Amino acid sequence: MGTLDTMNAISQAFTAGGIWMWAILAAQVVSIAIIIERAFSLYILRTPVQKNIVLRFEKDIKSGNLKSSLNANSTTGRNPIYNVVRAGAIAADSLGGREEIQAKMDEVLLSESEKLDKRTGYLPMLGNVGTLLGLLGTIVGLIQAFSSVANNVNPVEKAAALTHGISMAMNTTAYGLIMAIPALVGFAVLQGRTKTLNEDLKQAAQKAANWLSFNFTGVPTSKVRKKSV
Repeated sequence: MGTLDTMNAISQAFTAGGIWMWAILAAQVVSIAIIIERAFSLYILRTPVQKNIVLRFEKDIKSGNLKSSLNANSTTGRNPIYNVVRAGAIAADSLGGREEIQAKMDEVLLSESEKLDKRTGYLPMLGNVGTLLGLLGTIVGLIQAFSSVANNVNPVEKAAALTHGISMAMNTTAYGLIMAIPALVGFAVLQGRTKTLNEDLKQAAQKAANWLSFNFTGVPTSKVRKKSV
């Protein structure tokens, strides 16, 4: 019975809030979907183990056996560090210098870091939109409430219109905050996880870059000699 009463109260509050409640609900659904997808991606599919994974490449890189290293570790292709090391190894195998190796690895590292950040940035925007929609509903409700007081209608109708306007104002404000708070908290938590994963990947990439740079040097630029006359 208590659950039924709660559901009825929520339904009445939603109805009293008018169209603004539906707009806030749409923003809430999108924010929840983003939080679930990002949490699954950052906490289930990804773990901060890139510094451990990159150690698999150390022996082969230092011994100059790049192709063997890449083939032997191809099963780690779903790990970002594999893609970063592969880019550096290709540059080193083609006799690229330290700058080229670092540049190729940085390029892939940037791409992998962007994958961690995608869609998370929408959460604070959605939280602000939910709050503003609630505020807009509040303003509209108060306008309706004050307009009903100014109208020359009987006291019963005036009281009903005043109650409806105030109800809209309060319900939209509350729902806007209910929607915004989890979105902002989710953003903070996901940002912290993203930072942890990024730092882990950057440290792993730096290890590999050092191994490749110190064990492989590029072909020096040839100088064109002038023919003696």
